[in-house]
Amino acid sequence: MTKSIDALLIDARGLHCPWPVLRAAKALRTAETIIIVADDPIAPAELQAFATERGLMCDRVNTALGAGYHIAPKRCEAL
Repeated sequence: MTKSIDALLIDARGLHCPWPVLRAAKALRTAETIIIVADDPIAPAELQAFATERGLMCDRVNTALGAGYHIAPKRCEAL
């Protein structure tokens, strides 16, 4: 079963860090959930640190634009 993700898609390809993180921070002012596509090799670590610092989850996802990162509030799963 595939989960549908309703998230704002941000294309940060070609941007060097810290720009992908800055774009993510700006988007999260108005959106609860984002998917950001970034190809800077430093971006995965930077996005993970950004999410962790804010108590958010950061999961790698595949998009039509390439590898992306789903950043959203952590959800408690019912047992």
